[in-house]
Amino acid sequence: MDLSSIPPYGLASAAKREFLGGQLQQLLDWHRAHCEPYARVLDRLWSPSPVAPSLEDLPFLPVRLFKEMELLSVPHSDIVKTMTSSGTGGKLSRIFLDKATAALQIKVLAKIMADFIGPQRLPMLVIDSRSTVSDRLKFSARTAGILGFSMFGREVEFALDDDMQLNLPRVMRFLEKYPDGPILLFGFTFMVWQHLVLALEDQAQHLPLERGVLIHGGGWKQMLAQAVDAPVFKARLAQVAGLRRVHNYYGMVEQTGSIFMECEAGQLHASSYSELIIRDPHDFSALGPGKTGLIEVLSVIPRSYPGHILLSEDLGEWGGEDDCPCGRMGRHFKVHGRIQQAEVRGCSDTYTR
Repeated sequence: MDLSSIPPYGLASAAKREFLGGQLQQLLDWHRAHCEPYARVLDRLWSPSPVAPSLEDLPFLPVRLFKEMELLSVPHSDIVKTMTSSGTGGKLSRIFLDKATAALQIKVLAKIMADFIGPQRLPMLVIDSRSTVSDRLKFSARTAGILGFSMFGREVEFALDDDMQLNLPRVMRFLEKYPDGPILLFGFTFMVWQHLVLALEDQAQHLPLERGVLIHGGGWKQMLAQAVDAPVFKARLAQVAGLRRVHNYYGMVEQTGSIFMECEAGQLHASSYSELIIRDPHDFSALGPGKTGLIEVLSVIPRSYPGHILLSEDLGEWGGEDDCPCGRMGRHFKVHGRIQQAEVRGCSDTYTR
């Protein structure tokens, strides 16, 4: 798929729906023809319409199905990477990537990230320990996240020692090497809070990170349990490190690459290559803006497995479309947490246990 002419947030509603509708119909037909379990699900639960269906009418898979079944649409010999979810117990989702799907993930993620940090690779400070990525026998979701976002960094340094203590002298040496330009920081939300914000407060220290841009995600359940919401998180970061450019992201391993980034106005955004639908948890009808329901995510990326239209176990609401103060086109939304009795998952959640 050639995405070179499609800006990451430049398609207005009508153009985007036309683009996504065509791409998702092609993916639906591909997976139906090449993934027998997916075809059986469609045959039982979905009847195609003689007219082109809307995005809301396309069939979705519950994300939990990837824990119960092996779903792939290419031969096993074509698989170059198998990713697993970060749930803390029970079965894990297994996501199978061939070379083309993995390459498309990288291309889409790069276009999205460039819109927020620019096209150049930046000096990068990871709020984690080097041991997280050095032991490939323990390839965790944290490892995958760090390696994935490290594509957009250079001269990568780790802020924490192996015992998860903040190494201030190392961080200061890193910052002194790059006194002028922007610096990319990456970490999982709970770890940034626990090992950067609280650590600096405990030591009455301040880091000069006014030029930094922080990308973080995951772990909000633990944060809210400590009465720390997004405004508190950002305010405390500004106090201890001068950080003002802070972007949360929402995503899942079942649709790696299709992340939803938080803009300067505090809204999560669906890019040109993905969409978000909110469904009523009782009858699965599509809900309009301002209504809370289950988050469905749609993506043009997955070709090696039928992960193009998934119903998550997260609750959220979308607030508008093509009207965000940041100027980006597409739907913007907020996430409110997980449905009751859904398993805890996420990189930061796994770490805290």
